[in-house]
Amino acid sequence: MARTPSETRSRIQNVARELFSRKGVQRTSLQDIADELGISKPALYYHFSSREDLVRSILQPLVDEGEEFVAAHERLRGSARATPRELLQGYFDFHYRHRADLLLIVTELTTLADLGLIDRMLAWRERLGKLVFGRRPTLEQSTRAVIAFGGLQDCCLQFPDVPVDQLRRATVDGAMAALGLPE
Repeated sequence: MARTPSETRSRIQNVARELFSRKGVQRTSLQDIADELGISKPALYYHFSSREDLVRSILQPLVDEGEEFVAAHERLRGSARATPRELLQGYFDFHYRHRADLLLIVTELTTLADLGLIDRMLAWRERLGKLVFGRRPTLEQSTRAVIAFGGLQDCCLQFPDVPVDQLRRATVDGAMAALGLPE
């Protein structure tokens, strides 16, 4: 049975993700990916014009979902706004769902910075800090937000064998402490 173009595209992304995490983006050629899939390199080019296009296609859903997460919370006003704990819990859940792609980001920062993906993700921390501390956070508040949100992201990668509920609780508690906010 023939695969649809979207199924083939998804297979390519999955194999590329695995090879990128094992060998690194720069050390994985499109030929390596084609060989692993048992297809020709021109068949791969039918779906992706370059390795950068392939990397972007893998990470763009993470970036888009993260952007939507932050923007949705920015749109909320007054009593509908999430508490800092709820904001941290949602941010944890988002990162935990995408931990395989986060690992790729962490191991390939230089490559991904060239694609402009890192700057967008770092901007989320600043925007989330403003949601917690207001439009003009102090330097202390801003650094606390970077530590809390960045540390939360790192915990999703650092403790892969801890049950998710236990990790979520410990991580969110730690992030709340880093923000210096009462429980």
